[in-house]
Amino acid sequence: MTFSIVGRSDDGTSWGVAVASKFLAVGGLVPAARAGVGALATQANANVAWKNAGLRLLAEGLAAPAVVRHLVDEDDRDDRQIGVVDAAGGSATHTGSGCMAWAGGLAEPGVAMQGNILTGPSVVDTMKHAWDRSADQPLAHRLLAALTAGDAAGGDSRGRQSAALLVVRTGAGYGGLDDVAVDLRVDDHPEPVTELARLLDLNDFYLTAPPDEDKIPVTAELAADLDRRAQALGRADFAAWVGAQNYEMRVADDASWVDRRVLDIMKNG
Repeated sequence: MTFSIVGRSDDGTSWGVAVASKFLAVGGLVPAARAGVGALATQANANVAWKNAGLRLLAEGLAAPAVVRHLVDEDDRDDRQIGVVDAAGGSATHTGSGCMAWAGGLAEPGVAMQGNILTGPSVVDTMKHAWDRSADQPLAHRLLAALTAGDAAGGDSRGRQSAALLVVRTGAGYGGLDDVAVDLRVDDHPEPVTELARLLDLNDFYLTAPPDEDKIPVTAELAADLDRRAQALGRADFAAWVGAQNYEMRVADDASWVDRRVLDIMKNG
């Protein structure tokens, strides 16, 4: 019922899962990841207990193939599917003989991709080509590129409904207080993968800091101008406007710089 990709960044700092399905809220069932430990996707007749069990085994130091063997042997079902990538980038995928056609997957260093009830093997093959072509992108965008390619190749043979993207990296969460870099879910949508891409763009804007080249120094003159503009919009000052718009990640804590895009929004609407 699902196709997914589990991957690690080439620099070994991030792990994640992207998944899509003709199934409600697939993001609540399939993906699991922990920074410094690894990631996995459990699907087909999904055994959601594999998420915690798999992460525990990875945390204990088992490599991805051993984790898959352990989970499959303990479960004794032939209608499960799983993909795992461990902390070192080792990977493994398993498709039980009872999974509905087309079902299968592939695993190479740093990535595992798999699907069931797909339009055909080209879905997984196309995902792999997209993964390879996007090696220069951050992990979230690389996973999404592969998922988008699989969707365009036919994806779930029953149609589209939901998609999700989960990426973890040490200290990558909001304010640096947890490891969740991206956790986006499209639970019910006619074009869930396209909607997921839109949400990732918003995630990048609202929940990440801008690159240095986009940080505009705030002079005394600019600060006064920003305060005036904020007041014209009904806010006490620029800081109050920033808080109301949720742009905290795009403005320095000490107000010494402001993101170029935020500045443009303030000046031009």
